[in-house]
Amino acid sequence: MPAAIEIDGLTKIYRTSDGDVKAVDSLDLQVEEGEVFGFLGPNGAGKTTTLQMLMSVIFPTAGDAFLLGKPLTDQGVRERIGFLPELFQFHTYLRADEFLDFHARLYGMPAADRDLRVGEALDLVGLSENRKSRLRTFSKGMLQRIGIAQAIINRPKLLFLDEPTSALDPMGRRDVRDLILSLRDAGTTVFLNSHLLSEVEMTCSRVGILNDGKLVRVSDLDSLVEPGHTVEVRAVGIDDETMRSIEELAERVERNDGYLLVTVKEQGMLSELARLIIDSGASLTEFNPRQVPLEEAFMRVIAESRAEADEPGDES
Repeated sequence: MPAAIEIDGLTKIYRTSDGDVKAVDSLDLQVEEGEVFGFLGPNGAGKTTTLQMLMSVIFPTAGDAFLLGKPLTDQGVRERIGFLPELFQFHTYLRADEFLDFHARLYGMPAADRDLRVGEALDLVGLSENRKSRLRTFSKGMLQRIGIAQAIINRPKLLFLDEPTSALDPMGRRDVRDLILSLRDAGTTVFLNSHLLSEVEMTCSRVGILNDGKLVRVSDLDSLVEPGHTVEVRAVGIDDETMRSIEELAERVERNDGYLLVTVKEQGMLSELARLIIDSGASLTEFNPRQVPLEEAFMRVIAESRAEADEPGDES
């Protein structure tokens, strides 16, 4: 069975008066069927450009990609794909059911199926009671919900979501998370582009991190944020000499109000750290492993990639 998304050397170069701008640089990526994949990166990293190429909104300068085993030029595969762009343009004079019926018509659905799918999509995004309301009366959050509804009107096998929770309140974000997970459980592959890393952390199994147009990391989420070699240490009576010994042992020591956050290189060094504190005569009250938040892991990966990019090349 082919992967849901296969990307090989995808590149987008914009020609400007100031020279060429490489928005996406030789991107290689594979997303398996049935997974929720998070696509992350700072502003300007190339995430939306990548999505636009995959949706054939713009065309790549080089490289190729396959969706559900079909090339980007295959029109038939579009019937099995859903897409919510970040800046969606709504026909605000339409009612909610008319708007979704219009998008169902674009998929070539017969009338009986369209009515069924419209009701199903409105129910899934919590807008059943607004079926006859015109979109001009919708709040920003309701428009985001109806945008998601049009993306799933065709029961897609592959769903692209670009910032789907950006306009939603906490309850709305939870509803979208639940919807993404239910789609995953039904076999839909979800490609999620989001700046809300807490949402990614709760829905995605793998993530790819893009920086300056280059894919700098692809990882299982568990591996990226797994409890590593960082502990929260609370102790009474740590003197200056012990503190210096801790700093010599550790890769990083962060002093906070009432506790230390200590990171060591290897797992086995944690027991050495605990013995060092106890042998010093200090009273060790807490020694808790810390899971690295996705935001912290993301910032670390971006910082490392920028540091590598700034390294001087081989001058020989």
